[in-house]
Amino acid sequence: MRFTTLLLPSLVLGAVNALPAEAQQRRGTEPTSKDCPEVLPAGTECFAGQDARGAYYWIAKPKNWNGTLVVHAHGGPRTAKPKPDDPVEDLERFAVTVQEGYAWAGSNYRRQGYGVRMAAADTDNVRRIAIRLLGKPKHVLLHGQSWGGNVAAKTAELYALDWRGAKNYDGIVLTSGLLAGGSRGYDFRADLRAVYQYYCKNHPRADEAQYPVWQGLPKGETMKRKELEKRVDECTGLSLSPDKRTQEQTKNLKNILAVTHVPEKTFVAHLSWATGLFSDIVWRRLDGKKPFDNSKVEYKGSDDDAALNKGVERFTADLEARRAMAYDADLTGQIVAPTITLHAKDDPTVFVDHEAIYRQTVERAGNGDLLVQNFSDEAEHSKLSTPQYAALFSSMLNWIDKGEKPTKQSVAALCEEKRKTYDEACKLLPDFEPTVGSN
Repeated sequence: MRFTTLLLPSLVLGAVNALPAEAQQRRGTEPTSKDCPEVLPAGTECFAGQDARGAYYWIAKPKNWNGTLVVHAHGGPRTAKPKPDDPVEDLERFAVTVQEGYAWAGSNYRRQGYGVRMAAADTDNVRRIAIRLLGKPKHVLLHGQSWGGNVAAKTAELYALDWRGAKNYDGIVLTSGLLAGGSRGYDFRADLRAVYQYYCKNHPRADEAQYPVWQGLPKGETMKRKELEKRVDECTGLSLSPDKRTQEQTKNLKNILAVTHVPEKTFVAHLSWATGLFSDIVWRRLDGKKPFDNSKVEYKGSDDDAALNKGVERFTADLEARRAMAYDADLTGQIVAPTITLHAKDDPTVFVDHEAIYRQTVERAGNGDLLVQNFSDEAEHSKLSTPQYAALFSSMLNWIDKGEKPTKQSVAALCEEKRKTYDEACKLLPDFEPTVGSN
């Protein structure tokens, strides 16, 4: 897919408040003491608050703080209205950071829905708040997970240095990251909507208001997950054991999965994102304009590719919308801090070829020496094996403090050391390297 990074001011997704962050913090609620989640080490202090833009945040400081702060960017985008304790989910999932002695700070962002630059601004704001609370750290690391990987990578491009050129972030850790950017990262879900509708014809149904599938849903409408699951079951028998599916359901499911390369276990999840999240992007962020394009896609892998390509719904992206998506979320590779990534080889949610795309982006910008990528023999997305995260953060500190740039092999060796503490398997693949389109 072709994309560009030109700016059209009328469609800037997630535009940030122009008021300086320091002034906004003074108007937000000050962090207050909270009971920490039980998974955190004894003696950890936790704090929570809401910044002036409306973003809720949590901060955790372990008793044995090593002086390094980890600023976390969560995945999603979450489509439910933010609640005060939402960041706790991420704090618990990545409790290994606090267990390893790092302080942790995470924002839930000021609103639900899409907006990478918005989320990046809120992420950097929680860094400022945490430093005001904890004092100046020895180091600040930025961690992004899933869509938060896109947010963190964008944060690193926008806020890595302050106005004097001093570092705001000493290192970047991206796990399971959506690193292909907004103008490429969602095209496969647009393909999924088109291919699904070709075979199933029930999203929308023939007796419902008709709309182009790239919209996600008609303006102002919503769809519960159970309703979507019901439609998928009608067409594919997905929830049934294979022997209980009809011949037509079996054929439909086989064709959809073969053409889109979406794993069966995340089929409904991807279709759900291509429904609710697409609706958020199109109607709330792009004034109804079309950011997706399948006009030149040749679909392959079905039992009749010619019929599929002739009959599938086609759509051509609106250039203004495509540019706005690119401006908001695409990455330039203009990084100044050491960056380490981790991705499961068979990630069913954000395919591993995002890493290959990101490497191309960084290398084209001349910064390949700042990027070390790691891969694991897992088919998970939201949480990989615990000692692998511990090894990533320790490798980053060695890189910063000692100038020892890690390798896949050194990270794997360090993971084996961390395994003694966390009693989980190390599944790193030092010899694996993905290619674009390798999902």
